[in-house]
Amino acid sequence: MKKANADIALVRKKIYRYCAYQERCHQEVKDKLYQLGLRTEEVNHLLDELIAEGFVNEERFARAFAGGKFRMKKWGRLKIIRELEMRNITPRCVALALQEINTTEYRQTLRLLLHKKLHELRHTTADPFVLRSKLSRYLMQKGYEPELLWEEIRSIWPD
Repeated sequence: MKKANADIALVRKKIYRYCAYQERCHQEVKDKLYQLGLRTEEVNHLLDELIAEGFVNEERFARAFAGGKFRMKKWGRLKIIRELEMRNITPRCVALALQEINTTEYRQTLRLLLHKKLHELRHTTADPFVLRSKLSRYLMQKGYEPELLWEEIRSIWPD
């Protein structure tokens, strides 16, 4: 029995360090605890402890995730939502996370990506239909809303 307590103390130390290093969602912490060999009741107890002490906070994680992915990787809202949902983040936290994205900055980033990709693609084809198609696929893959990206594309090539 003594060895089990020593193991849990070691796991506790590791998981606190893991959570202090960067923001983590509940699912990431649970996965890590299972990976470290804990049973379900131990995982739940330790997760409750981490939440109570402020080491794990879903809302804080969601806000940091959304802001970081938008600013660093230039992801659109749809991709951010999809990734947060894959991490089992609640709809309320997802909505709060999206508030981290400034609408004006979002539009500017969309335009920047559009013009950058357009510059790259102009060397491959001159056909405006092919260019529009490739631009729209690229921006949808980045997670931008179709109606918003088509609005920007049409500002370059009116129908």
